[in-house]
Amino acid sequence: MVARAYTVAFQGVEARPVEVQCAVAPGLPAFSVVGLPDKAVSEARDRVRSALSTMAIALPSKRITINLSPADLPKEGSHFDLPIALALLAAIEIIPADTVAETIALGELSLDDTLVPVVGALPAAMAAAAEQRTLLCPQASGAEAAWVEAATVIGAASLADVVRHYTGQVPIVPAQPGEITSPVHVKDLRDVKGQERAKRALEIAAAGRHHILMVGTPGSGKSMLAARLPGILPPLTPDEALQTSMIQSLCGLIEEGGINRTRPFREPHHTASMAAIVGGGRRAKPGEISLAHNGVLFLDEFPEFNRMVLETLRQPIESGEVMIARANAHVKYPSRFMLVAAANPCKCGYLTDPARACSRAPICGEDYIGRISGPLMDRFDLRVEVPPVAFSDLDLPANGEGTIDIGTRVADARAVQKDRYADYPTLLQNADAEGEVLEQVARPDSDSRELLMRAAERFGLTARGYHRVLRVARTIADLDAAPDIRRSDVAEALSFRLAGAA
Repeated sequence: MVARAYTVAFQGVEARPVEVQCAVAPGLPAFSVVGLPDKAVSEARDRVRSALSTMAIALPSKRITINLSPADLPKEGSHFDLPIALALLAAIEIIPADTVAETIALGELSLDDTLVPVVGALPAAMAAAAEQRTLLCPQASGAEAAWVEAATVIGAASLADVVRHYTGQVPIVPAQPGEITSPVHVKDLRDVKGQERAKRALEIAAAGRHHILMVGTPGSGKSMLAARLPGILPPLTPDEALQTSMIQSLCGLIEEGGINRTRPFREPHHTASMAAIVGGGRRAKPGEISLAHNGVLFLDEFPEFNRMVLETLRQPIESGEVMIARANAHVKYPSRFMLVAAANPCKCGYLTDPARACSRAPICGEDYIGRISGPLMDRFDLRVEVPPVAFSDLDLPANGEGTIDIGTRVADARAVQKDRYADYPTLLQNADAEGEVLEQVARPDSDSRELLMRAAERFGLTARGYHRVLRVARTIADLDAAPDIRRSDVAEALSFRLAGAA
């Protein structure tokens, strides 16, 4: 008799169905796992044997063969323990084979038969819904997987509970989704003294998901400004929250099954490797650019990052996804993020500070900012200088608009863009518009076009730079609820494009 259970193998954020076949045949007693398993999967037989022994279930003195189909698909991870145990229990007729065949299972077994939570419960639930099967997982992973409403999720604490459930002794109640988590404290932009131009640039960037580069002396408030950016961004939509949570699920970042509607804010250190930023490693895991999907990637000390790491950002910035190619796998991850970079004007940091003298000016600044290549610099829609703040200004009371006021305008501008691109599923914000769509939504009038053409000739704007100015101008008009692009919108967009870092 061959019993069948089902599980998944992860390729990027996609969970591919895997059939677990178990055959118990006469012969010398043996327990083998075939079907391209890695070391963790091969060791599952010892964990399954120990768990069954704890439950006082003796394996028959026969040859037990587990086949993981399709056999040419690499099987990695400890989540194959539970489906292997289910297939074996069905093969020796302890639980009904037909009921097991209607289930997709994943979970790691401890030696005392308890189930240990594993990563990837959310993508597995998506696969279970697509296959119209029930998902069986560890109890600790049930709240996470239950966010997929189309799938019935059963969360079990132990293998013994699974047996009692399938034999009808003690049915397990389906899991409920976890709570929506929210940040306890949101940092307010009003805390930043001065820097009104930088605040304006952040507002424009947040409204249209434009990439921004801030250049200023140490202590001028670049990191402080970036840390307050998530507060002015609107919460994730349900679709965006599910996309982001699937990536976080693969990395084990979802706590207690709670889905966070706050946009991701990732800030890796400048010593991070290419695999950490872009993704990769032995199992081709997602990197920081994918963990920042639908959110913000903040790179402080931007020129200090490895040059090769910075250059790999160029393609994900344009396409919104990254392909990790390895000898045994080609994995695609979404990476539609907003890049916020901060840099000092030179190595010592005080090139533009009139109160201090840079001994190597201007070569110091040219060499330091020169670490950012021209093609990468061209991908920043907004470039803003962040001047130092005088000590006398720090004693002044907080003034200007706060996070709530600016966040309201950003949310209104994004709502306008959502309606504008309703017929284009791949376009979400102005930063995504290109080609014919960009010509339709960001068509400048004669005065604006004349100003833009003169600036393009005078400062040598590239074709990419020309289009990025139009996108920023469209966002500025949206913030003012203007139906068309005006000359003032183009002028402001050019002022950020041609700032000192240009």
